[in-house]
Amino acid sequence: MAETQVAVIVGAGPGLGAALARGAVAVGMKAVVASRDASRIAEVASSAGATAITCDATDGTSVDALFEKIRRDLGVPSFVVYNASRRVRGPAAELDRAAVRQAIDITAYGGFLVAQAAIRLMLPAGRGSLLFTGASASVKGYAESATFAMGKFALRGLAQSLARELGPKGLHVAHVIIDGAIGRPGANEAGKLDPDALAAAYLQIHQQPRSTWAHEVDLRPSVEKF
Repeated sequence: MAETQVAVIVGAGPGLGAALARGAVAVGMKAVVASRDASRIAEVASSAGATAITCDATDGTSVDALFEKIRRDLGVPSFVVYNASRRVRGPAAELDRAAVRQAIDITAYGGFLVAQAAIRLMLPAGRGSLLFTGASASVKGYAESATFAMGKFALRGLAQSLARELGPKGLHVAHVIIDGAIGRPGANEAGKLDPDALAAAYLQIHQQPRSTWAHEVDLRPSVEKF
């Protein structure tokens, strides 16, 4: 009997995070959703049939505890998505420095901590996927959005480096650029990305054969301007 795969979504809200959990469960995986907001992930977990675990992605001790609990209770993860981020908007001269640091910690440093903890479990098995949610800000900085650009550029660099390091060792690392606004599940909102369709794309990446691994995928609605 094949071993049930374990999916972990860190940064799980009612949009893409919830859709990823639903999608993973739908294909027979055990799914874990993690966030600092306990009430938020409890709702997501309940609706998706997933397990909720509170975790601060910017705290190494909290991240290590998350993955140890998953290993102990469910098994070694095979599909890990870092989906957490924070935006701080405004003129650069007026931005609160503490808020900027916190946003970059959540958007980028948390990605490193989650990747490190996941890698330590996944490497001995020599298989699994580690995906990072990017944005159009991962490749171009917008006015009054320097903080988000810094965080997303850093996350993209992390994904590129890990892909080169870990691909030969059997781990599939990919960066997914979300270029456009995400709509509500099932709402079919014109010009917006359907979160369930996005989740299906993530799972397609996870299921790719090793001879044709994608490292970066750019997803946008058909009406989005390049």
